[in-house]
Amino acid sequence: MRDSSRLTRRAALGLTAAVLPLAASTPASAATAIGGERLGRDGIQAGDAAGLPKKLTARSWLIADHKTGEVLAAYRAHQRLAPASTLKMLFADTVLGKFERTRTYRVTDADLADVPSGSSLVGVKPGIQYTVHQLWQGVFLRSGNDAVHVLSHMNGGIAATVAEMQAKANDLQALDTHVVSPDGFDHPGQVSSAYDLTLFARHGLHDDDFSSYCSTRVANFPAGGKKTFQIQNTDRLLSGAYGLRPYPGIIGVKNGYTSHAGNTFTGAATRDGRTLLVTVMHPKNGGNEVYKETAALLDWGFGKGSSAQAVGTLVDPLSEGGATASPVPSGAKGAPGASGRSASSASDGASPWPVLGGAAGAVAVLAGGAFALRRRRAAVAAAGSGESDGS
Repeated sequence: MRDSSRLTRRAALGLTAAVLPLAASTPASAATAIGGERLGRDGIQAGDAAGLPKKLTARSWLIADHKTGEVLAAYRAHQRLAPASTLKMLFADTVLGKFERTRTYRVTDADLADVPSGSSLVGVKPGIQYTVHQLWQGVFLRSGNDAVHVLSHMNGGIAATVAEMQAKANDLQALDTHVVSPDGFDHPGQVSSAYDLTLFARHGLHDDDFSSYCSTRVANFPAGGKKTFQIQNTDRLLSGAYGLRPYPGIIGVKNGYTSHAGNTFTGAATRDGRTLLVTVMHPKNGGNEVYKETAALLDWGFGKGSSAQAVGTLVDPLSEGGATASPVPSGAKGAPGASGRSASSASDGASPWPVLGGAAGAVAVLAGGAFALRRRRAAVAAAGSGESDGS
């Protein structure tokens, strides 16, 4: 694999992802009621909607208590959508504990050959030696797909890492998630949900390294020799960039943007000893909108939502004694996609890319993946957003 051309490696990535056993993840045409029956319903679910933000445009969102796991309110919590780089939270949940922070690694051309064209990059260069700590800073602060691919090759390769991420998602009971690439870049069939992304964040924040990386605002990154350059966290509620002020008590977690997915964000903030998690996926407008809607939900959660009755819960991982949850067919009463509509239809707010299986699916993924990798769409959802594909 490492001796093949860049195009061949990328094609192999798409093929490998397509032929992974899809039985391990729920089909995109099904809805789930994991975490409670109400979370499988369409429409806003809230125990007490008093003061709930009125102008939320996201296709899906969820707010939950980090400690108890109680879901305070949600909208299409299990809607499958392209996750963009918020999927890197699952990558960190899977790989972060495998290598010592002080371990060094000299990057090769082969480590970077399969980074998708148009990706967000931190600036990893072949021939330079990095510590694992520095690579993770590149992942969390700059959402660097180059850093993700280096760590994936250290972990046994892209295909092995994807398989491990899918297994991790299954253990976390994130059954809306289908992993195709470790970086979150647009690939046919790569989907997640507001519920699953919140699970990834909650699990990650129990790890000290994860918490430290996602809350770091700036760091110095190697440029070769003794030179470094400064990198800043692209989470605008943390950094306060592009006209936004840092959100009071913000502790991370991860943002994302691609031209297909639009903007996604999972954020966590602490106030008066209470930590809330919010995930917002695909608001209508780009730029700062995903952060504004997150901040509005946090304000509600810390305010009027503090006494709201839970509408569901974030389940525990199977490996930690979590009770097994089962998927519910999309035609079930109250589930997204009921009344004869497919939960994966674009008109229903889901990703237009269905999960593909079998030989035909493999061919389709190869074709779609090649197309996506050839695209270099630098346009962003709003002028001056400063974001790039795969961020």
